[in-house]
Amino acid sequence: MTSSPQPSVPQIARVGIVAKRGLRAASDHLDRLARWLRERHIDAVFETETATLAGSGAGAASHSRDEIPRHVDLIVIMGGDGTLLSMATRIALAGRDIPILGVNFGSLGFLTESRIDELYPALDSVINGTAPIDQRAMLAADAYRAREHFDSRIVLNDVVFGKAALSRIIELSVSVSSGLVTKVKADGLIIASATGSTAYNLAAGGPIVHPLVDAIAITPIAPHTLTNRPIVIPGSETIEVRPNIDEGAEIFVTYDGQTGYPLQKGDVVVVRKSERCLRLVRAPARSYFEVLREKLKWGER
Repeated sequence: MTSSPQPSVPQIARVGIVAKRGLRAASDHLDRLARWLRERHIDAVFETETATLAGSGAGAASHSRDEIPRHVDLIVIMGGDGTLLSMATRIALAGRDIPILGVNFGSLGFLTESRIDELYPALDSVINGTAPIDQRAMLAADAYRAREHFDSRIVLNDVVFGKAALSRIIELSVSVSSGLVTKVKADGLIIASATGSTAYNLAAGGPIVHPLVDAIAITPIAPHTLTNRPIVIPGSETIEVRPNIDEGAEIFVTYDGQTGYPLQKGDVVVVRKSERCLRLVRAPARSYFEVLREKLKWGER
């Protein structure tokens, strides 16, 4: 497999800094990062809540999570994969094409690949244009009620259909561009991008898809019929999900595990590959397969 061509990075003049909410362990690092950037004549721009954590470094400009992608050339995430997912969606909605550098506090993340001791070498490589940057496909979801469009989302990992805590098995009709695929009776259904294949999809028994493969995974969650298996389809396909909601059934759709809402009888959710991509700075010290080996404990006894 050949990797995609390296996208060019424009000159970095402003760096957005976003930390996981309440991550006090990041406070000293935030202040130090702001000084490091100023020494290189680069403006540090804090997310509003992150500015409070930063202490004296908060003398820099600040913007809300929704607004910060519009004001910077690069975003540094300090936290975990959840924080990165929330910012990936905001970058896409802002129509920006800026890269994200994820720094994990704690165990290594699938998306926040860099550790804190790797932050400055990674930043240096982005600033001088030598950083390895992946283009990660995103998913676009549109929801319709009585044939009227009522919701649009862009996600990096997955669109998940699930039941309420005490609800019985749910039923979903799944079609692609060429016609009906199956009717799934299960606890739920995951539609995952290649990047999202190592998230909930993996926990539900779905396949690992290399992030540079143009594909979408469809994975039932605890299917009633054991012959209902995960399937990988081309990224060019459009997936249509119609919930069959009987009396007493509750079906929810969630986006990247961040937000969601209950569906009603007759609703349709259409999922396809988004026109937007996420530009993700890869940790220079390790490959994708090294991350997999470390996270999944491959080869350990």
